[in-house]
Amino acid sequence: MGNLQDYDPSAVGELNGNLFGLPWDEVSAKLIVFAVPWEVTVSYGAGTAQAPECILNASTQLDLFDFDHPDGWRQGIFFSGIPQEILEKNEYYRQQAATIIQRWAEGKLLTDAPDLTPVLTEINQAGEQINQWLCTQSQAAMSQGKRVGVIGGDHSSPLGCFQALAKKYDDFGILHIDAHADLRNAYEGFEFSHASIMFNAMKIPQISRLVQVGLRDICHDEVEMIRESHGRIVAYYDAAIKEKLYSDGTWIDLCREMISHLPQYVHISFDVDGLDPKLCPNTGTPVPGGLELEQTFALFRELVKSDRQIIGFDVCEVGNGEWDGNVGARIVLKLANLMDLSFQKK
Repeated sequence: MGNLQDYDPSAVGELNGNLFGLPWDEVSAKLIVFAVPWEVTVSYGAGTAQAPECILNASTQLDLFDFDHPDGWRQGIFFSGIPQEILEKNEYYRQQAATIIQRWAEGKLLTDAPDLTPVLTEINQAGEQINQWLCTQSQAAMSQGKRVGVIGGDHSSPLGCFQALAKKYDDFGILHIDAHADLRNAYEGFEFSHASIMFNAMKIPQISRLVQVGLRDICHDEVEMIRESHGRIVAYYDAAIKEKLYSDGTWIDLCREMISHLPQYVHISFDVDGLDPKLCPNTGTPVPGGLELEQTFALFRELVKSDRQIIGFDVCEVGNGEWDGNVGARIVLKLANLMDLSFQKK
């Protein structure tokens, strides 16, 4: 690993345990990608805990030439592996969470016999441990001059990365692609629910702006939180986006408007259910409508062109399907390349 002398980027991708079959190790790579196979609180479709493996398996089928950054692969990308301990904990706590979700669905209280409040406490503590693990791993990588990306799991996965970035950057924003606002306060009682990731992100004072793109399945409380954020949260609803595009608006103009709200440093948080469901049909909570993949890439290009810097990314909610893995791998590669390009412009 790390030896380019005999590496041919046009050859068949090698199954070497690294993303895209690239010949890098942890020492030589500039970008470390962490897997967080966690989907304990999902309340609809499951399978995203297998997404890191699914994306890894699909990644070697991709050609490495990228029109935005043809030599982007040379930055060095290293996949830290799939932590089996987290996978095992996920399976256990997923079953525990299902009992709570079922209790709510029956219209009963958690304190009804048998009392499930201790189970909820245990699940919330497990979520906190995952956050601490990712924060520690991300901090360690960044202290060595590395950049960091995350592959979930459900969308609760990247919170530890946000926390690590907040220790390095005094002011940064999140560009959030999603069908959902994820601004629910402890959805179904789970403090670190996939539906609460941005609510939890807003507790981090260093995150000065959250720009959400593609929202189309949202509750009253989330709309109210956006309205009362005094511009800290800027929402671009899918219906409003489509209405502009159906009239005389252009996507590039909309992209530039979206980006104008963001500060200099930006983390991209990509929930694939923000896309048209045909692209990731096995995602946990698919919603009709959404963005085309190239629309999101155009948005990210405009972000780089604006001379803002991509300081991190996460790709979440990829379903456990071959096509989903293929699309997820393409998103990871594009974000890795645009992130490197944004650093080269500095």
